[in-house]
Amino acid sequence: MLQRLANRYSLSVCLPGLFASVMMTFAAQAKEVDPAYEEVFARIDEVLERELPLKQIPSISVCLVDGDKIVGSKAYGYSDLDGTQPADDKTMYRIGSVSKLFTDLAVMQLVAAGKIDLDAPVQTYLPDFQPENPYDVPITLRQLMSHQSGLVREPPVGNYFDGTEPTLAETVASLNRTKLVYKPGERTKYSNAAISVVGLVVEKVSGQSYNDYMREHILAPMQMNNSSMLHEGKTQEQLAEAMMWTHHAPSFQAPVFELGTAPAGNLYATVDDLGNFLLAIFEGGSYQGQQVLPAETLATMLGGNKAAGEDDPLFGIGFKLGKIDGHPTFGHGGAVYGFSTQFSGLPEDKIGVAVAASRDCSNGFTTRLGDYATRLLLAKHAGEEFPEWEFSEAVEDPKQYVGSYQSGDDKLEIEEFNGRLYVRQGFSRNELRQADDHLVVDNVMSYGTKYEIGPEAGTLNALGKTWKRLSDECPPGAPEKWKGLIGEYGFDHNTMYIYEQDGQLWSQIEWLFLYPLTEVDENTFAFPKKGGMYESEYIVFQRDENGRATEANAANIVLKRRPVGDVGDVFTVEPTRPVDELRQLALAAQPPKETRPTRTANLVPLTKYDDGIKLDIRYATKRNFMLTPFYTSAHAFMQRPAAEAVARVQKKLADQGYGLLIHDGYRPWYVTKMFWDGTPVQYHDFVADPEKGSRHNRGCAVDLTLYDKATGEPIEMVASYDEFSPRSFPLYPGGDSRQRWHRQLLRESMEAEGFTIYEFEWWHFDYKDWQEYPIGNQTFEQLLEKPKAAAVGR
Repeated sequence: MLQRLANRYSLSVCLPGLFASVMMTFAAQAKEVDPAYEEVFARIDEVLERELPLKQIPSISVCLVDGDKIVGSKAYGYSDLDGTQPADDKTMYRIGSVSKLFTDLAVMQLVAAGKIDLDAPVQTYLPDFQPENPYDVPITLRQLMSHQSGLVREPPVGNYFDGTEPTLAETVASLNRTKLVYKPGERTKYSNAAISVVGLVVEKVSGQSYNDYMREHILAPMQMNNSSMLHEGKTQEQLAEAMMWTHHAPSFQAPVFELGTAPAGNLYATVDDLGNFLLAIFEGGSYQGQQVLPAETLATMLGGNKAAGEDDPLFGIGFKLGKIDGHPTFGHGGAVYGFSTQFSGLPEDKIGVAVAASRDCSNGFTTRLGDYATRLLLAKHAGEEFPEWEFSEAVEDPKQYVGSYQSGDDKLEIEEFNGRLYVRQGFSRNELRQADDHLVVDNVMSYGTKYEIGPEAGTLNALGKTWKRLSDECPPGAPEKWKGLIGEYGFDHNTMYIYEQDGQLWSQIEWLFLYPLTEVDENTFAFPKKGGMYESEYIVFQRDENGRATEANAANIVLKRRPVGDVGDVFTVEPTRPVDELRQLALAAQPPKETRPTRTANLVPLTKYDDGIKLDIRYATKRNFMLTPFYTSAHAFMQRPAAEAVARVQKKLADQGYGLLIHDGYRPWYVTKMFWDGTPVQYHDFVADPEKGSRHNRGCAVDLTLYDKATGEPIEMVASYDEFSPRSFPLYPGGDSRQRWHRQLLRESMEAEGFTIYEFEWWHFDYKDWQEYPIGNQTFEQLLEKPKAAAVGR
């Protein structure tokens, strides 16, 4: 399982904004569709044929229920990340928090049997359950199942980050180390820990293991034959491969380990099995004549439980309550390591939808698709015209919107990367796309927020506010007291990033969620008091004698500092074989032959064009990743058009007090082969494949950074040059505002002159038309002695 993620980036599938080979073609497999509902599915087909590639979702399955039957189910895309195995009706998904409904159903069976009192203190059933409760109010099962217990979101053991697969008893026991966040019944605070406690109550009261009880009393009676609480047997064979992603790094295959909080999120199921659950709800707790739960007990689950001070209940017993177009709804969403699920029904209309997808945190899209399918069914019931799906398009000239915007005390950031536009506002970062005369948030996480061009230049209207673009000024760096806290914490499969932004410390947690932290003391920082997954909880850092954090206790989850970037100025690797041997083999080899037309090479020294361009050619020294010289002299050559473009960048930056410091330009092919052959395979994203030839070999790539003209010193970036780590990715969120501002300045300056950034390295830029130039293998000395030799094709 987790061993496959020893180097998560070696499992890369695609980068943000790019779609690789996950879905080369559109595939759809229908189990059976009632002829009367073919037009409904035709509309869904149309949506998914266009949206799945855009949303980078490997597979998605949809099941529709109307009245007393499943009227159709269909699987789209591929159940493997290679795109070779079409998903079908047997494709299973991890349904995440939708699992909670089944755990709650188990408790309500025991309530109906007179074995459990919903309003008795939970210690009636679990006397050893003793989290710190400073309030004179005991926790009840009703509060646990409606998320009003005041418990923390995650337990210290068996939490979402924990891949050690502890037992349910160990998970619940660890909650005795925690303190209630709120008074029981005071407010709604979502908690995976709470439903884990509920699951242990099922064990203690029933006398069966949780898994055995669920299989025998919940899944079997509803004939959920393709569902399981465990990753074993047919589950291993039928489970879709799922995709994890983040804002800044390559996607990778999701890990599969059993959660310690299994009752809260560990069920595996097909959407057809979820359809059976919908049928049982619509039939008053009965499935095909077998009463799973008494109708009056089910009605209690679907009724509302308001917390103190709430105008409307957010939850019933387990079920999330709401409305769609005035129709009451029940349901739940689920998100767990690579999977997203939406389960919803309309109790009065008796229509329901189950949607499951194999891309992490794609709940914005699964919810939108589920709502659309619901509206299609409502329109069919009413004999009305079907609603249209609102498609969006890529933004033309996205760079015109880039910048920081402010409205009152609130800020938002609009960023561009590889031609796509993103907005960072609140707790998330989402893609912006064009829809009619406005921009709209439209990606897998969210949809619908509109951004309209304001009446004044540099303004946007969104979220009921007018946002004014701020001047682009270099921000101050992080205060010294926070520098020892900035970094990565956690695991390969789930990493937390701590960084500084706008004078505040921030956390990017569970890959995608961005939270400003409020300083309580030098080592304690509070998550937001309202909203977010870890509402009103804290991060407590432990520091060493040098003031550098060694771990972060984030909402009772201990996350050790990761060693990423802790290598000083020069990152090093242990070569796979001696460098002299690598050199001998590379010099004896020949570059690949190319047949496509190429321009005549004309390599010129970069320093020829502007004396402000300075050199720091690491590969002519021992200050590089293999601690050995690869060049016998320090020079930087590029094709003349590329060199002239670099000179234009230098001239513009000089006006702002900066200069360009060049680390490498043209690189002989044999050196590329040495890099590739000598670099451990887990770092191959950072070196070029000699069989394809490097853009450096063609004289169209440059490695560079900024220096301060006033001092002559290099500008500090988020990561050092040639650091083979995630910190080197152009969108890496770490570091501080000043470092990221300079990284962005360099990228924007280079892109303005026809360069594109390499997806793994903030310092590497490729000049346009690079593919038209030949692979070169001349040494620097050969170029200097015989300038015309540069024109030789190889």
